[in-house]
Amino acid sequence: MLKAVNIIALVVLGILLVLIRFFEDSLFYDPYLTFFQNDYLYLDSPRREVIKLVAFTTLRYVLNSIISLGILYVVFKDKSIIKFSAIIYGIAFSVLIVLFLYFIANPKQEEYYLFFNIRRFLIQPLLLILLLPAFYYNKIK
Repeated sequence: MLKAVNIIALVVLGILLVLIRFFEDSLFYDPYLTFFQNDYLYLDSPRREVIKLVAFTTLRYVLNSIISLGILYVVFKDKSIIKFSAIIYGIAFSVLIVLFLYFIANPKQEEYYLFFNIRRFLIQPLLLILLLPAFYYNKIK
């Protein structure tokens, strides 16, 4: 019975991550969504409202982080892993948001690819993809 509940919880949390991605256009303000879908290396940076963009990017990061921490808890049932992961998420956000703000304030075409990847870590649950196998490997060792 407990295993079924865990599987259902993982499926629900996974669906929540997919829904955030699927409805990103309507849920979050991000002019870079369409910008990076085009041939962005040859375009000027889009017009943007910086405070609104940072607020929605932060909201998306927090939602993805909470869901990711939920997934890690369901998989490992270890509060020390959740605490450590929360610290990792906090440090990553601090570093990434500073870099994100730098690239918003100083848009240069030669730095768009780096900006694209920094933004990707903020708006997608990539840390979960890194942490899950790392903790699993640590657990089996």
